[in-house]
Amino acid sequence: MARRDWLHDSAKHALQKDGWIITHDPYTLPFGLSVVEIDLGAERLIAAERGAERIAVEVKSFLADSRLYEFHAALGQYLNYRVVLKTTDAERQLFLAIAEDVFASFFAQPVVQAILGEYQVRLLVFDPQNEQVRQWTK
Repeated sequence: MARRDWLHDSAKHALQKDGWIITHDPYTLPFGLSVVEIDLGAERLIAAERGAERIAVEVKSFLADSRLYEFHAALGQYLNYRVVLKTTDAERQLFLAIAEDVFASFFAQPVVQAILGEYQVRLLVFDPQNEQVRQWTK
């Protein structure tokens, strides 16, 4: 099992408060000779006739001295996970979960926003102290 991010439980609780049922912790996917572990798998009922919405969530804290370096690593991981999901569970949407202070101080920068747009990265922005979802970007 991969090492959990220190914000893992806060993100999980925020999702639960937002009406999501955690179905996987972690969400493990076999892929060829490898195994990919995305932090969380979750679902919620949209409407009885439409079924459930399903997501996978990778949680990142961005605590290192270089947030840019961490961003490069997280982006690469996100893109790799998206490819795996496309081939193994195409109905599930992938999100990168980050704390709202990291979003405001780093992810709101125009260059980061441009990169997120170019690679169509979905974000889940949450308040780790109050364990609440603040924003979804799609």
